[in-house]
Amino acid sequence: MTIQIGDTIPDCAIMLKSGSEKPQTHNTHELFDGKKAVLFAVPGAFTPTCSEQHLPGYVTALPDLRTRGVEVVACLSVNDAFVMHAWRQALSVPDELLMLADGSAEFTRACGLELDLTGMGMGIRSQRYALILQDKVVRHLALEEGGAFGVSGAEAILEHL
Repeated sequence: MTIQIGDTIPDCAIMLKSGSEKPQTHNTHELFDGKKAVLFAVPGAFTPTCSEQHLPGYVTALPDLRTRGVEVVACLSVNDAFVMHAWRQALSVPDELLMLADGSAEFTRACGLELDLTGMGMGIRSQRYALILQDKVVRHLALEEGGAFGVSGAEAILEHL
């Protein structure tokens, strides 16, 4: 079942790599506890729409998100922490935007937002979406229809804050 407005996000382990450090395990409740947050997910790091529009839109919107009280902005993908870190470096993503690796799709599956792309050789991925969270509770869910990009973009999310 897909996560809904009013639901608390699942408490799952995800990975985060910063600088030259080894990837560190965090849990989702720890990251979003007591905070207003925007969590957006992409089907894959280094993929065209994700790299050219989705992630760069949030990088550009960081100051506006902050002025609207967003304390945590995070990008999640079903990739490993090394890939997410390399993607951060390739697109010059500032450290204040968390690049969360859900390598085994634990969080993605627990939210009911997995996308089966095995037929395209990509395995299980995440659907493209964005959540506005308040203390781990979903206040807004912007889930894209297959292949679309719009409602989960930074500009659209700013309109809901």
